[in-house]
Amino acid sequence: MSGDASLLRRLNSAAILRIMRASEDATLTELARAARVSRPTAEGVVEDLLAEGWAEECAEEQGDRQRGRPARRFRFRASAAHVVGVSIGHSGVRATVSDLNGGLVSVRRRQLAPDTPAPDRLAATVELVWLAAADAEIAVADLVTVGVGTTGVVDGEGRVVKSIALPGWTGLHLQAELGARLPVPVVVENDMRLAVLAEHWRGAAQGRSNVVYLFTGNRIGMGLLIGGVPYRGSHAASGEIGRQPNDNWVAFRHVMDYAMAAEPGELRSSRQSAEFAIARARDGDERAGQAVRDFARGLAAGLIPVVNPLDPEMVVVGGSLSSAGDLLVDPIQELLDEYCLYPPKVTASGLGSECIMLGAVRLALNHADRLLFTPPA
Repeated sequence: MSGDASLLRRLNSAAILRIMRASEDATLTELARAARVSRPTAEGVVEDLLAEGWAEECAEEQGDRQRGRPARRFRFRASAAHVVGVSIGHSGVRATVSDLNGGLVSVRRRQLAPDTPAPDRLAATVELVWLAAADAEIAVADLVTVGVGTTGVVDGEGRVVKSIALPGWTGLHLQAELGARLPVPVVVENDMRLAVLAEHWRGAAQGRSNVVYLFTGNRIGMGLLIGGVPYRGSHAASGEIGRQPNDNWVAFRHVMDYAMAAEPGELRSSRQSAEFAIARARDGDERAGQAVRDFARGLAAGLIPVVNPLDPEMVVVGGSLSSAGDLLVDPIQELLDEYCLYPPKVTASGLGSECIMLGAVRLALNHADRLLFTPPA
């Protein structure tokens, strides 16, 4: 009987904690009603949660005292535990510490050369997690989870099955390698799936169920949200467009040709060419404006074969080039309006290059939820 009572108390505790976390604050009566327990039971659970640091009592406002003693109100204490979100990309690593409500506490970034060997990239990632945790005055061992986003085909066990962007990354069991170096659970996912997850959580796609996310930067990537869930694909390869002729989408040809004609002595990557043309277009250069418009329409042409069969509500243009805003959005929207049966709304991401790191935070929070708040079986 004592075992049954203990299990019931843990179930009630998990239920009340979930309710408290989902609401801004609540009284004992409200918690008891939502959890379908007696008020004395709710009071006992809340006292335990207060003692354990998972809950805190809301301070009374000055006006409350004038109306007599109000009901005590309680809220979830988001700073009771923390997670880290990590983005491992072509040009560097980013790591951020987050509380359990997604409040960012500290951020660290490190630039890396594209040809950085895998062992060095792993070491930099681990060091950045330690540094971000130290900035937040949190011991790494006290973190609940580290979520990691990386380029490449990532299977369900956190192994990078294929990668064309990072040397030595193909075949790397990233989740196991980082898990062996960090005293905390690690979960790993493809960066494009995390990008669209971030947009759904905190970006332009909030409240949307079916979304295409187009990543623009050093490469072109795509994330798909179907039924509110990032789509993985039959080989976990969703989001990886793979190698393209001449190492870029044909769309980049327009801005690369413009940049070469404008400054023949300068060698620029596809992203750098796009940034150069966008900056010139904003300064009123008509040829640059046309190159950017042609670039945007080229991106739209690549989207049409995806948009028509999937029928999404929205296309989010993200990545480092999303700051171009309407210079890209309007031409893409025009072409989709012309060729799509049900044209989705096209918008630029407000998360920019931080989207993958934020998606990694959400991945870590989802894992932390299962560890911390799932009732015992």
